[in-house]
Amino acid sequence: MAGPLIATAYNDGCKIHLDRTLMSVSTTTAAPLQAQAAAPVTHVNIAAYKFVGLDDTETMRPQFQAICKELGLKGTILLTPEGINLFLSGPRLEIDAFMTWLRSDIRLADIEVKQSYSGEQSHKRMLVKLKREIITMRMPLIQPENGRAPSVQAQTLKRWLDQGHDDEGKPVVMLDTRNAFEVDVGTFDNTVDYRIEKFTEFPAMVQEHQSDFDGKTVVTFCTGGIRCEKAAIHMKNIGYDSVYQLDGGILKYFEDVGAAHYSGDCFVFDYRTALNPQLEPATTVQCFACRAVVTPRQQLSPLYVYEVSCPHCADKTAINSID
Repeated sequence: MAGPLIATAYNDGCKIHLDRTLMSVSTTTAAPLQAQAAAPVTHVNIAAYKFVGLDDTETMRPQFQAICKELGLKGTILLTPEGINLFLSGPRLEIDAFMTWLRSDIRLADIEVKQSYSGEQSHKRMLVKLKREIITMRMPLIQPENGRAPSVQAQTLKRWLDQGHDDEGKPVVMLDTRNAFEVDVGTFDNTVDYRIEKFTEFPAMVQEHQSDFDGKTVVTFCTGGIRCEKAAIHMKNIGYDSVYQLDGGILKYFEDVGAAHYSGDCFVFDYRTALNPQLEPATTVQCFACRAVVTPRQQLSPLYVYEVSCPHCADKTAINSID
């Protein structure tokens, strides 16, 4: 029986060549990627990140662009001196080929991936960007690649929330590190939400409210783990004595334990807008005009006109049309 798909890559005028000789179906006949059956294909959507020092992002970018083009993947990859963050979508074989190629870099060999599925690619184009930070916080002393804050697994967190305290008997407080419009789509029950508009506002808020958490265990969380990892490190640095990050964020929590202690869906930054606790596309949408989140109930409003306006921007849209 043929082995798994193996992707080998090298820089040849920025072109990536894939070894397709091990591709097969359930027979011994090899088949190229282009010859896959025309039946509907379920697309795999992956999210992954790793804080690790990368000093060659300028060289890496054309290589990532080339292999993603070769495999027909869509999504966004951020390459930064502090690590990598990626969201990609494509058929299973192509996603597996990409991950084999990615993990051939020893620095990224242990990168963890979260998966969801959809009937079409979750992104419409492919971007590989160079950034200063994976997620902008403007706190240069925070270097996650030098050591993570303590993390809590989804199953453990559910048990803490079930019993109302952690294993040391301290009350558990959930702290949402996401932007306000994301929180409005769904969040943990009884969470602390500072209604921030961007992540750079977070450090000042937790500094100002530090005394609110005396004697409590704080669990920071976000969509996939990046923001809550940086948040927890910062909170440890300024003196919080009992703070954890939710390992893998909300999406990993959904995958492992479902909707327990969570209300609503989880906002994601692609055409699906939000995923429900079954990791399926939710009925929440994003307004084409103002980019606001529009819930199913708000979609029933006469102010919601597909690709024109929503209850958040209808008045402004009407004024602009008169002008």
